[in-house]
Amino acid sequence: MSKFFGYLLTPVFYFFFGLMLCIFHPIQWICFKLFGYKAHKVSVDVLNFFLTYCQLFLLNSISFKNDFNLPTDRPIIFAANHQSMYDIPSLIWFLRKYHAKFISKIELTKGIPSISINLRLGGGANINRKDNKQAISEIIKLGRRMKDNNWSTVIFPEGTRAKDGRVKTFQFGGVATLLKVVPNALVVPVAIENSWKIVRFGMFPLTVGNAIKWTVLKPIEPSEKTAEEITLEIETEIRKLLGQN
Repeated sequence: MSKFFGYLLTPVFYFFFGLMLCIFHPIQWICFKLFGYKAHKVSVDVLNFFLTYCQLFLLNSISFKNDFNLPTDRPIIFAANHQSMYDIPSLIWFLRKYHAKFISKIELTKGIPSISINLRLGGGANINRKDNKQAISEIIKLGRRMKDNNWSTVIFPEGTRAKDGRVKTFQFGGVATLLKVVPNALVVPVAIENSWKIVRFGMFPLTVGNAIKWTVLKPIEPSEKTAEEITLEIETEIRKLLGQN
């Protein structure tokens, strides 16, 4: 039944999702060129609000839970499992007050309305996966921006999307590199549930009636732990919430 309604509603979803990307592309450019970073960030936040709630066209519910009073005067490394491309707009929107940045493939900085311009102007790290030296250099630069501006970064330690929702083994490299530059950063796990179901049949049809959830888990103070220990703790806590121990 979900697949049947997906055939009907997916074109509606894609129309409005694409429309938002096209509308906000020039808005982002104008905000940045005329008013700078702060105005550009507001435009990106509003865009990702609309992208997040486009899920309503698929009858998918959106739930974000954060029971912790996270600081805004300290950098944060948010570490999440990764299930689909639809994880990202919601993380940008729900974590907006923490100025969350992303580590993205450099190929995405061209050709995609709104997304490419945000990757170029938004302050994240755009890495070449075939050039390890360039990738590390970009992540270090991101860490410095986090340190200077009290920004945060969202990383996906799995390294790729878990298309069946099963959490893959977390790699500690991203956490380790960022903590070397920003040793005072708080590390915060985020568990993502059910976004993989949206694309279980691929790009078409998308599925409907999914309860998509983002849950912020207990923050981790990194001062007396290694990057390996921190990453294992993140993975363990996310698996526990998802019932994948």
